[in-house]
Amino acid sequence: MRLSVFTVVDLAPDSAEARPHRLGEVVKLAAEADAAGLENFWIAEHHFHDGGVCPSPPVLLAACATATRRIGLGAMVSVLPFHRPIDVAEEYAMVDRISGGRLRLGVGSGYIPLEFDGYGVDPATKRDRFDRSLDAILAAFAGHEVATEPGGTTRVRLNVRPVQQPHPPLWIAAQRREAIPFVARRGASLALVPYATLPDLAALAEEVREFRSHLPAGSRAQVAAAVHLYAGDHPDLARNALQRYLDARHATQSTFYRQKAAEDPHAASREGLERAGFALIGSARQVREGLDRYREAGIDEVLGIFDFGGLPPEESAGSLRALGPDRVA
Repeated sequence: MRLSVFTVVDLAPDSAEARPHRLGEVVKLAAEADAAGLENFWIAEHHFHDGGVCPSPPVLLAACATATRRIGLGAMVSVLPFHRPIDVAEEYAMVDRISGGRLRLGVGSGYIPLEFDGYGVDPATKRDRFDRSLDAILAAFAGHEVATEPGGTTRVRLNVRPVQQPHPPLWIAAQRREAIPFVARRGASLALVPYATLPDLAALAEEVREFRSHLPAGSRAQVAAAVHLYAGDHPDLARNALQRYLDARHATQSTFYRQKAAEDPHAASREGLERAGFALIGSARQVREGLDRYREAGIDEVLGIFDFGGLPPEESAGSLRALGPDRVA
């Protein structure tokens, strides 16, 4: 099992004035993760709210590429219904070139109503938009002509293609269980955010088994899961930060997390997430023991959320240094 970093780039309400350089912190965290030997560094895409202040992961990933040497660099996820496929293909092809072939591309269809409203996109159309966009992006990466507009007649070919051919490693995020067979049939790897949707690690293991049961023969697709992690000497600081993070997810109308909170407020609380194993906070030894349970559930890559809820950057960096790959491999 591999350990990576996944940053939502959230901005805690009480830290906005004191931390104007949040994006710079992300670049520094990528450098720390690279030096510590972690596998990948993933950045979320969000718009129009402080629950995530990176509307353009390709820009931030390019900055991270210049500050790192070997770590994989990924979007988790590029929200395809919000963008023209040709733009997504061009921008991420550039990241793969700049980074020397280190791009990992995660894609998804979106889930926050505020973002759909901001882009004027009807959520009822997101599945169709996602399917058409992904097909066009992969075709463009492979060097085929694609339409500049969905359904348009003008066709173009990328003048900068990814180093990795026919395309960089592909991950699809799913928060609804019924979407899992679709991801498997695509042959893509699966990304899960269990704290927002599932009751416990047993349910996570069931989803992993379901995914693998639908994979095409010979597929090497993998499963990643996002987990809040803190390994250090100030667990109360991390617990307070986690509660701020969860409050912000609720405030930004994060659809699946709000639904979980409505159905069982305790299960969606900070205490509930820790009890379920979806937030691992404690000493390095305690966190490693918690990570072992993800290996047992069949997870290939843990997407460690280290910087959340206004946690001081030195605490986030200290956590990932304490959980180097030799300790979780």
